[in-house]
Amino acid sequence: MRHSLALLVTTAMCAVLSPWSASAADQADQISRGQYQAILGDCAACHTKPGGQPLAGGAPLETPFGPLVPPNITPDLETGIGSWTAEEFKTMMRTGIGHGGKRLYPAMPYPAYTKMSDRDVSDLWQYLTTVQPVKNEVEANQLPFPFNIRFSLFGWNLLNFTEGTYQADPSRSDEWNRGAYLVTGAGHCSTCHTPKSIMGADQEGQFLKGSSLQGWYAPDITGGNHTGIGSWTSDDIVTYLKTGVGTKTIASGPMAEAIENSTSRMEDADLAAIATYLKSLPDDSKATSTALPANDPRMIAGQAIYRDNCSACHSADGKGAMPLFPALSGNQIVQQGSPETPAHLVLFGSQGAQTDARPTNPSMPSLAWRLSDKQVADVLTYVRNSWGNAAPAVTESDIKKTMESR
Repeated sequence: MRHSLALLVTTAMCAVLSPWSASAADQADQISRGQYQAILGDCAACHTKPGGQPLAGGAPLETPFGPLVPPNITPDLETGIGSWTAEEFKTMMRTGIGHGGKRLYPAMPYPAYTKMSDRDVSDLWQYLTTVQPVKNEVEANQLPFPFNIRFSLFGWNLLNFTEGTYQADPSRSDEWNRGAYLVTGAGHCSTCHTPKSIMGADQEGQFLKGSSLQGWYAPDITGGNHTGIGSWTSDDIVTYLKTGVGTKTIASGPMAEAIENSTSRMEDADLAAIATYLKSLPDDSKATSTALPANDPRMIAGQAIYRDNCSACHSADGKGAMPLFPALSGNQIVQQGSPETPAHLVLFGSQGAQTDARPTNPSMPSLAWRLSDKQVADVLTYVRNSWGNAAPAVTESDIKKTMESR
């Protein structure tokens, strides 16, 4: 009798507690999935400024139209998204129209986020509601007239934006579709790597062909061998995204930040899917470049500067010493149409990504203190046209523009 009573009480308690436990477990799973969506979307890169509170608002983004400041997306009721509803958040991710009908500028990559599934958007929302609320008022729109008029975005969307979730290609593998979903959706790779029109929209037919970004150049990541990643294997891509170090290059600038905050924390299966998708992008580049002759005065001057300032690390033959000193020969970053990234590295130096897989991050010192604009232009011209490389010569004007972008 005593045993039967105990069993009855235990059964009753389980009946009461099980629904609550299942619900709590489901919610915990959703929050965990949402945290991963924040990693995939690299939310911290824009919405957390250096030294600031997580997701409480970021440092200004310098756009061709003026500065925009990523807002506070913590659940603070007054200065964050604490007064938003889940439906408002979904609408914002889908259409770029936020709380109170306010239109967002496409620097917030809703043209990519619109491709995310309802479940992933819902999971992200649930996660954001659990982060530490931070009271931090952010004036996001700091654009000059007339770009500060948000109603103009109505016309921008009509011309440049298509709403809709990602539709899988049934002729492709599940891995390829997962990679396409991540690259075109949450990962919003096109935001940096696709050239922009005069209106700031992705140029048609130039998907992931490379674009200028706040004094850096986000390189071509399509299938070309010269400026793209056609010579990279899938394993090369995965290793680079996981560690920040590739076969010939080391991540720098905004890409180093993206690797630290996002790709290095992705699941290996997702990195493999991204690699599979990127490797499928065709090499349809029509651009060609012929190396400058060795007797060109700029090449002669650049060679001397390289020998005195660069060869100790990158070697006289440009082969470097990976994983600390990247190879310059056959380096796609060096051969991009724009010299912005190598110019930025020489002028300001750089710190590589620090990841769990490679905690010791290499660095490049600034040489601006010892080289004139002409010397920087000459040494970059030499690097871009030696050891089988071929790219347009760099001018003093190019260097001055990079200096002004800082």
